[in-house]
Amino acid sequence: MNLLEEFAARHAHKKLLLPEDVQIFGAQIEKLYSSTEAKIGDRRITLFGTNNYLGLTFAPQCLEAAHRAIDEEGTGTTGSRLANGSYSNHYLLEKEFADFYRCEHCIIFSTGYQANLGLISGLIDSKDVILLDAHCHASIYDGCSMTGADVIRFRHNDTVNMEKRLQRLGDRAQSTLIIVEGIYSMLGDTAPLQEIVRLKQKYGATLLVDEAHSLGVLGETGQGLVEQAGVLDQVDFITGTFSKSLGNIGGYCVSNHPQLDMIRYVSRPYIFTASSSPATIAATRAALVLLREGQALRKTLWQHSRFLYSKLDELGYTLGPEPGPVIAVVLDSHTLAIDLWRRLLDNGIYTNLVLPPATPDDKSLIRCSISAAHTTEQLEHIADVFSQLRKYVTDA
Repeated sequence: MNLLEEFAARHAHKKLLLPEDVQIFGAQIEKLYSSTEAKIGDRRITLFGTNNYLGLTFAPQCLEAAHRAIDEEGTGTTGSRLANGSYSNHYLLEKEFADFYRCEHCIIFSTGYQANLGLISGLIDSKDVILLDAHCHASIYDGCSMTGADVIRFRHNDTVNMEKRLQRLGDRAQSTLIIVEGIYSMLGDTAPLQEIVRLKQKYGATLLVDEAHSLGVLGETGQGLVEQAGVLDQVDFITGTFSKSLGNIGGYCVSNHPQLDMIRYVSRPYIFTASSSPATIAATRAALVLLREGQALRKTLWQHSRFLYSKLDELGYTLGPEPGPVIAVVLDSHTLAIDLWRRLLDNGIYTNLVLPPATPDDKSLIRCSISAAHTTEQLEHIADVFSQLRKYVTDA
């Protein structure tokens, strides 16, 4: 079987798995009305499938900053950070992220995916070890695959299992990078970070926490799980993205280790990628100010998350382990998940359908993302629709 025949086989499998009369993945949004509403096809749809946790994509401060940057600096940098792509605002945003985390160093990347890819591949080489939670994001796994290091998984959020692996490593534990996430993107649960930090210190390892889904969501100032757990000063590297709570695109890494700056010179994803556009950086700088001052937004977000989680729990749906801005309805059958996704869309609600192998334990998920911008009426509507559809879901 040649290369193109392999793709033909994959296409045939996709046709068996997914109906062709609806665009389940990459549904085309014709028009955006707000942070929570859009036109899909010929209908006005409520968006419960974005990661717009604080609802900042239409914040006037961000829009104004982006417009001004386009007028003053153009649409793009046309170069990497090490060539011609480092503008003053890139360095200002790095300083502002470092100040936000009370860290000495920061690097920003063009995407959140590249933040993990660039840091891990630049920091680790083949003589080292990576110990990561089994539910870590694809960007983390891909970063690990670039290193040539020994990669060891531990069972999700199982620190007993994690410690057994550290014990077996012996002296190699000191050249081990532990990787976990603040909020896990599929089931929406949080890492037992205080215990992970204790084990990291006990065995002399290094710790990376990806706060992609917890930035702006957890902690008094929105720093994420590192702040909520009180371990910010004990974590070696923190990565995250602009594409969730900051409503933009890009990524970052902060650290107190001076070695972080060397990533600029050894990380291929950083060296060979064009830098973020002036509008992106300007809007992100404005969004970071709103995030830091966003206690009211976080309070609203959590009220919304607990409301929907409790409603779905009362209805008997199988959910992720804890309430949060990511609420996953877990199903054993992909056909049942597809049917539920389509019925939700028919009722004016867009969610995320996630199927194996992207999901934990070969389950299928209907993944709902909650926003501070959702209205009470929108939340009551999705709860009512899930109630009406419960009769179609016999194994949820």
